[in-house]
Amino acid sequence: MSKYSIDKFIKQTVQDDRGNDFFELETPRILEVNLKDTVWAKVGSMVSYNGKIKFERERILEHGVGRMFKKALTGEGSALMKAHGNGQLYLADQGKKIIILQLDNEEITVNGNDLLAFEPSIEWDIKLMKRVAGMMSGGLFNVTLKGRGMIAITSHYEPLTLPVRPGIPVMTDPHATVAWSGHLQPEIRTDISIRTLFGRGSGESFQMEFSGEGFVIVQSVEEVNWENNNSK
Repeated sequence: MSKYSIDKFIKQTVQDDRGNDFFELETPRILEVNLKDTVWAKVGSMVSYNGKIKFERERILEHGVGRMFKKALTGEGSALMKAHGNGQLYLADQGKKIIILQLDNEEITVNGNDLLAFEPSIEWDIKLMKRVAGMMSGGLFNVTLKGRGMIAITSHYEPLTLPVRPGIPVMTDPHATVAWSGHLQPEIRTDISIRTLFGRGSGESFQMEFSGEGFVIVQSVEEVNWENNNSK
């Protein structure tokens, strides 16, 4: 058999039925959801499915007036959809790498653009940061998730996890920040004099400062620059 034959290609890329967890990685950039009830996912992330699955966009008051107000205030650009039924659902987001995390009464905060899917057992809320209004471009907002269940987040290329230790704060570019320990409270730091020194070409004059003990996950591409470059 030729190494370039169709049969060879199919064998290398065919769906793997051996896994049966709620979330499975079919490829590093395609998530399989073994759906038997409901899952929340990013609108527009469905690439394929089989079985009897229905999709419903998040209703304005689905999660209460408080969260609706926060979403309007933060300028959220990534709405959620609810998929319910029985079958296999495949999700992806612009070719980004997918990370599956199992929360065990833990809490994590995720950049809203990097949240792909989560089980309905997970509690979530939009988290507002001090001094953020009017400062950030690109629709930056964060979602705090906690409880028991699986979540799937995304990053451009390989993510890097940085430990945060007492007395040694970590500074990050907001648009390159994917997620962090839920109990950390990042502060927004601004300094117009270092506008050209921070951020990978964005010219941002503000950074996120993480203090305490925990971790922060960053990616090698700024979300806002990726979206701008790929919209041209």
